[in-house]
Amino acid sequence: MLSPAALALLLALLRLVLVATATQCGRGQKLVFVLAGQSNMAGRGGAIGGRWDGEVPPQCRASPSILRLSAGLQWEVAREPLHADIDVNKTCGVGPGMPFAHALLLWARARARRPPAIGLVPCAVGGTKIEEWGRGTALYEGMVRRARAAGGKLAAVIWYQGESDTVLREDAEAYGGRMERLIRDLRADLGSPELLLIQVALASGEGKFTKLVRQAQKTIKLPNVAFVDAKGLPLEADHLHLTTQAQVHLGRMLADSYLHHQESNM
Repeated sequence: MLSPAALALLLALLRLVLVATATQCGRGQKLVFVLAGQSNMAGRGGAIGGRWDGEVPPQCRASPSILRLSAGLQWEVAREPLHADIDVNKTCGVGPGMPFAHALLLWARARARRPPAIGLVPCAVGGTKIEEWGRGTALYEGMVRRARAAGGKLAAVIWYQGESDTVLREDAEAYGGRMERLIRDLRADLGSPELLLIQVALASGEGKFTKLVRQAQKTIKLPNVAFVDAKGLPLEADHLHLTTQAQVHLGRMLADSYLHHQESNM
């Protein structure tokens, strides 16, 4: 049994190792994924009544192979809540980013491959409509700036948004066109015309036009746009946000989608 002093020393040494590893990985080549959208991407798993319960499943724990780009544009070892310094006006909890990254690492290890360093770029902000992500807005320009600052290989944008566009019919009906415009603009501004975008279809909505937004999400007519359906995943008591375990499941679904796209394009 370690004494309290020995345990504190061991934890301090572990932090030093993680920081050193993050610094080394941050300088090297890595697969970069932009995480954008609103609250279910930012993560509300375990966040109830303005407080996060602190529960971190094994699929969401820190790993020296998983990094996040901080609000200050510095690479660091990723930890939940991933969006704590990005979605600053809300209480963040568990989102799909960490389980997504862990699923990619497990896939590589199961095939005796060297796991890649994975760089996550949190950009999501709760309560935002898609028109707030259009080119020229603060959210769009911030996302582009962060993606450029990340370096490495930009592998995909993972997008989970639309709940706020279910309130008004005109927003729901305009969703498809606005989403396609966003994808085109992102690809142009990031100099990546074939950039993969993995879109999560809504599990819930703030208004009565959720079906319209989901239909728009399903019918995006652009190449290299993948579709993952969150409908049916468990929700928190607010009937809007995914639970922690639902986020873990969604992260695996997103990883499966990314890997399927990679294999089909080999």
